[in-house]
Amino acid sequence: MTTLSDTGTATRGRVLGAAHVDRAQAATTPFDAPFQDLITDAAWGHVWSRDTITLRERSMMTIALLAGLGNDGELALHLRAIPNTGASRDDVIEALLHVAIYAGVPRANHAIKLAREIFAQADAEEDSA
Repeated sequence: MTTLSDTGTATRGRVLGAAHVDRAQAATTPFDAPFQDLITDAAWGHVWSRDTITLRERSMMTIALLAGLGNDGELALHLRAIPNTGASRDDVIEALLHVAIYAGVPRANHAIKLAREIFAQADAEEDSA
C-alpha cells in the first residue's frame, strides 16, 4: 500500500529531481525531521500530487506565490524545476507579470532578475555539456 509519504517523495522527486530529494533526506536531522515529514506529506503528497490541475499549472502558481512573497530560495528551486513540470520560460514571465500587477513591481522585478540568472546558468551548463 502506498502511503502519503511515498506519494509525496515520488512527486517531490519528479518535480525537483531525485538528487535534490536525496540531498534533503541526507541532510535531515532529528531536529528538522518533523518539518521534512510535514512538507513531504502535505505539500508534495497531498497538494502537488492531486490530479485536478497539471504540474505545469501548479508550477506557475507556486512561482507566482513565491515571487509575490519574496521567498527567493524556494523561488530559485522552483525556477530550476520548470523543465520537470512542463512549464516554460514564457510561462514564468507570464506568472511574473501577474506578480507585478497583484503583488508589486519590486517583487516581480527581483524575481525576473533571479529567473534571468538561473536561466543563463542553465543555458551555460547546457552549452558546456
